[in-house]
Amino acid sequence: MDIKEYFARISYRGPYDKLDLATLTDVFQHHIRAVPFENLSIHCGESIELDLEASYNKIVRRNRGGWCMENNYLLSWVLKTLGYDVTLLGSRVYVPEYDAYAEEIDHLLLKVVLNEKSYIVDGGFGMAYQLWEPMELVSGTDQLQTPGIFRLVEESGVWYLEKVKRKQWVPDQSVSASHNVDKEVCRRVYLFTLQPRDIEEFRASNAHLQTAPDSLFVTKSICSLQTVDGVRALVGWKLTEIKYNFKDNMDLVEIRILADEEIDKILKEKFNIILEKKFVPINTSRLSLF
Repeated sequence: MDIKEYFARISYRGPYDKLDLATLTDVFQHHIRAVPFENLSIHCGESIELDLEASYNKIVRRNRGGWCMENNYLLSWVLKTLGYDVTLLGSRVYVPEYDAYAEEIDHLLLKVVLNEKSYIVDGGFGMAYQLWEPMELVSGTDQLQTPGIFRLVEESGVWYLEKVKRKQWVPDQSVSASHNVDKEVCRRVYLFTLQPRDIEEFRASNAHLQTAPDSLFVTKSICSLQTVDGVRALVGWKLTEIKYNFKDNMDLVEIRILADEEIDKILKEKFNIILEKKFVPINTSRLSLF
């Protein structure tokens, strides 16, 4: 594992000898724009290993992406290698279908302490709820980022991440967007505590999420990548491209339904991914990811 090889993978050419917020943000943004959030391995008959070197080889050498336990575990290694003070945290993701949070921790995120301030760094959530900058760990303060307003709220030692959504403009109304595009103003994302976690604590969740019949990652094939002005995502056969704040505090949402023969081409052109095994798209869950 070589930090310079990782930087080449994410096209980062800036300084990395300064342990400051600007460098942290710069490295982070290069990561989320180069490394997709994806679960394609599950739908190619491969297992997702909870192993740092396996994640490094997959993301850096095989030019793939990964889900939170791959992306953020690799990011923790990157930031520790640079000299940052990094702690693994565990969260429980909010599921709108059930209006509830997961019962067990099912998401890995990072806390970085810098100049006596704590920040949440999460490069592994993907879709439209992906942070674009480290979030200062303060309660009740709106933190405006390009994707929208994020907010952390603390209650009795439990922290909640929320995102205030913009309205969405969908030019092609014949292709359905989210069923609650206009109704949902604020989305709860996940809750977490500041209890330090060991990677071994995520092993059960890593296995469950890729095998349980009702797991979102089993019922949906997902590949999303942040761009310079928005996000693109392939969920099943549906390709969604969003430009944030396109006009009048409104996001532009463009949707296409792909044919089977277009999938590999789109993965290569839009996500820089070439799969080694046959990929079988799926989208049987009604849960909206936007």
